[in-house]
Amino acid sequence: MEPRLTHTNEHGEASMVDVSAKPPMKRTAVAEARILLEAETLLMIQANQVQKGDVLAVARIAAIQAAKQTASLIPLCHPLPLTHVGAEFSLRSDGITITTTASTVAGTGVEMEALTAASVAALTIYDMCKAVDKTMRVEGLRLVSKEKVEMA
Repeated sequence: MEPRLTHTNEHGEASMVDVSAKPPMKRTAVAEARILLEAETLLMIQANQVQKGDVLAVARIAAIQAAKQTASLIPLCHPLPLTHVGAEFSLRSDGITITTTASTVAGTGVEMEALTAASVAALTIYDMCKAVDKTMRVEGLRLVSKEKVEMA
């Protein structure tokens, strides 16, 4: 059997997947993105000297909000009752690695929520630092892992 796209019906038209028969499971996904920054910009972020405010605190809130809005942004995503969204930031010599985690108990996964959170966190950092760093680059958005655990 050839693999087929899950978001198309038998006529090849866009369609939301019916997950009503899938049992609720605890599902968690981890995503990652990177934003490359100048060393001076990283120092400003670390010292909380960016004029717009605490860059990482705002990016963390943006990640959480974004995950909660994923179904509004991605047309065929199911709205999910998120039980957790987290965002962590690792400062490196050339930029910041953003790692987001999203969890739910539902009949479908939270990959899109984790990916949306990571991308919006990176865009928030970009927005907050664009006045001081014209070389920024967002890259490496990817799903790191996903898991599901049956409910007892």
